[in-house]
Amino acid sequence: MLKSMTGFGKDSFDVRGKTLTVEIRTLNSRQADIYLKTPLMYREKDIEIRALLTEKLERGKIDMTMTIENMDDESDFSINRTLIKKYYEELKAVALEMGLDVSEGLLPAIVRLPDVVYPEKEVADAGEWDEVRQCILKVTALVDAFRVTEGGVMEKDIAMRMTIILDLLAGIKKIEKSRTDYIRERLIRDFEQLAGEVTVDKDRFEQEIIYYLEKLDITEEMVRLKKHCSHFTETMAATGAQGRKLGFIAQEIGREINTIGSKANNADIQKLVVDMKDELEKIKEQLLNIL
Repeated sequence: MLKSMTGFGKDSFDVRGKTLTVEIRTLNSRQADIYLKTPLMYREKDIEIRALLTEKLERGKIDMTMTIENMDDESDFSINRTLIKKYYEELKAVALEMGLDVSEGLLPAIVRLPDVVYPEKEVADAGEWDEVRQCILKVTALVDAFRVTEGGVMEKDIAMRMTIILDLLAGIKKIEKSRTDYIRERLIRDFEQLAGEVTVDKDRFEQEIIYYLEKLDITEEMVRLKKHCSHFTETMAATGAQGRKLGFIAQEIGREINTIGSKANNADIQKLVVDMKDELEKIKEQLLNIL
């Protein structure tokens, strides 16, 4: 089962008189790139949060925002009087230099400046943090469910395109026999035209035909391509994060398709190869967002 790296989860919880809202968004990324925005009182838990998100969501660009609303006890907040005075004196000096009047409306503006109003309780106790941690886990579960749904849609699309590649391969197999016969007949015809003009060793010529046909033979490439496609399908059905592995298998599929195209020397096969490449590129685009 495939999982997308794109996910979303959001929920609100009552935690000891506070309304805690946790929102997590994820996008595709090669590694676990985590961006946190948490209240000051939970800031010391950032390392633990990052470890939790990496464990549950594995990889991708993970953006988590945690906010607190509706504080029951207003005494949880304090005003930094020293900082207010400092801001006021500095702003007053600038106003005098510019010949401006200092109005009473300056104080409300100062209150909105950074670190003027701050929570007294900057660190959550162990019991409260355990509740918050459970809230984060619930939201990661929502993100995971979102990823599973998205991954299911992508899996169907990828499986459909892989079937198309195998159908195109079957078309190449039908052409292959007639292609080889045509090349042999053409070489013999050219040989017969030259036979009356130059002396040719027929045994050596037959050996050269065999050598030439072996160089153009694509049987091994077709067999390997079919095996790689089967391996790809089996890996899709496996549990766990398979995105990277599927990417490696897709590279091997691409190599076999390219080799078939370069050795084919046949317009009909080349058309089928182009169609196979097109389907494979669409699969690779999807794999960039697979966990």
